[in-house]
Order: sequence, then structure tokens, then C-alpha cells
Amino acid sequence: MMNLRHNADLQNHNTFALPVRAASLCTLTDECQLADIVRLPEYDADTVLWLGGGSNIVFGADYPGLVVHMANKGIAQHEGDDGNTVHVTAAAGEVWHDFVQYTVAQGLSGLENLSLIPGTVGAAPVQNIGAYGVEVQDTIASVRCFDLHTQHFVTLNNADCGFAYRDSLFKQAGRGRYVIVAVCFALSRRFEPRLHYGDVAAVAAELAAGAPINAATVAQAVCQIRQSKLPDPQVLANAGSFFKNPLLTAAAAHALLAQHPALPHYPQADGSVKLAAGWLIDQCGLKGFAVGDAAVHDKQALVLVNRGRARAADVAELVRIVCERVQQRFGVALEMEPIWLPRPTAV
Repeated sequence: MMNLRHNADLQNHNTFALPVRAASLCTLTDECQLADIVRLPEYDADTVLWLGGGSNIVFGADYPGLVVHMANKGIAQHEGDDGNTVHVTAAAGEVWHDFVQYTVAQGLSGLENLSLIPGTVGAAPVQNIGAYGVEVQDTIASVRCFDLHTQHFVTLNNADCGFAYRDSLFKQAGRGRYVIVAVCFALSRRFEPRLHYGDVAAVAAELAAGAPINAATVAQAVCQIRQSKLPDPQVLANAGSFFKNPLLTAAAAHALLAQHPALPHYPQADGSVKLAAGWLIDQCGLKGFAVGDAAVHDKQALVLVNRGRARAADVAELVRIVCERVQQRFGVALEMEPIWLPRPTAV
């Protein structure tokens, strides 16, 4: 039986390190425990929280229900039919960065641009994590879930998952229904470089030093870039990118770029244009701006950090100010990326 604790400390279960507690906390180490968890007296389908690494969540208060920490492990792979594709299945509790490095070490390509993103494998499809021109939906073949409505395991294919920018079925209609227990990725033995975003091409070329660039080189480049700009949650508590990059219509983006031609922008396949939220915040002079111990990171304005003793109220006020300043200067509404529980009325 899984370990069950009451009035449990959650500070080490959220990378923003806010001092909150859960009414109950249990750790799942095997998917077969799900049948027992849903029978616990503490279990309530409306309030249970399935938690991975806690890297994309901000607790605004103590959590009043049961928190289940997904810590199941395991990686398996099998060859595809074309001699190039390899399907790699990882349990939800695997650490994401460690899993990416495992695939790179296996000579597989597809996830290298997503190196050093905090969190677990099970959380990756929920948020449809992305970085440096790649989204995890590009490689997901299927997601194995426990359906809380039917109490059976189901496998959802890529199309079933309803992926969109930082969004998925698991944040929308499937929220509260599906518990992700494993994810299957379709990766390639043939390196397919995606170097068009940011400094990846330049840093990878420098690291390669004249040798051919491969997935390992790209992974190393991405890690180097991220470490130069983004704080390590183990050193400076944070929840990663705190705001989504805004998506504007082509017409709205064109009008904004006429006023701010230096604004980084990325045309999308559907005709919309993605803007760099970090640049917008930076141009408002907010790098290093703080409310209490909650602050805009001084190297990357897209990241909010906890300098030590931040309170949820400090974070809420900081978010309000950042959104207000960007709206006033650029007419662009920012949207938070992390899930906030419960969401404060001030934000």
C-alpha cells in the first residue's frame, strides 16, 4: 500500500517552494495502486490533485484535499516497422530531463530541444511542453491513462489528446478524468535538426567545433543556453516560464510590429503570430522587480522567482503588476502558464 500522510508539507513538492500543506498526501509508485487510491476515505474525485514534480503549479493556499504524488518509474522501448522509428515508453514519474538524456544517449532524436525542462514525463502532455521550436506533441505516439470515470486503463493516441499551444485534453475536457500513468514517444534514429530558434544553431556549432552536429550536441547546447538564462529551481525556487507567449492574429501583430519593430515574433502555421512574452515584460523595465520575496528574474523576465520567503499574496500582486504594465504599454494580455490552486481573485 502507498504511504499516506495527513497534514503533509508540500514545500518540497512544488518548485516555487511556497510553504503550504495538504490535508492528505500519498505517493504512487506503481499504476496498480490506483485502484486502492480511489477507495481511500480521503479520496474525493472533485478535489484530488495528481501531482508530478510540481514544476508547473503555484499553490495559493494549503490544499484542502488529497494530493497523489506520481512517482512510478520505468522505461521500455521497441522498434517501429520502418527501421528508423523507435517507440520509447516512460512511466509518468520519470524525471523529464533524465528521460530526455536517456533517449539522446540511445542515439534517438526528437526530444533533444526539450532538455532541462523541469518536471516529470506524466506532466509533459498535460502542458504540451515546448522549447526552442519544438513541442512535445511532435513526438507523442500515445498516452496511457487511468480513466477515473470507468475505473479502467485506456490508451489515447496523439489525435485524442487535443494538443494545442501549452494546452491539451488533459487541461480541458479530460481534466479530472484521466490520470496519465505512462507516455509513448515515437523517436527517430535519424537526426532531424531543429536549430532555427534562438541561439541553438550558433551554440551547437560552437560545441561541435567543426564536427557534425547531432542530437547530443543540440541537447548540450540547449542545456548551456537554459543554464545561462534560467534559474535552477534547486537553487532559486521558480515555476519555469510563468507566462505563455501571446498569440496574435496576423493583422494585430503587424500593427504592433509597426510600433515596435524589434519585438521578437514567430509566424505560426495557422497564420497567427507568437510574441515573446519575456521581451514584452523586459521592455516594461520589470527585470528584478519584486513584491516581497516574489520577483521577476533579473536574467529572464519570463520567469518569476521566490527569493526565499515569498507568500502567495506576493506572487499574486507581482503577476497583477506585470500583466497590467504589459497591457498598458503594448495592449497585449498575458496569460499565466502554471496552474494556480486556488486562483486568487487579484490575478
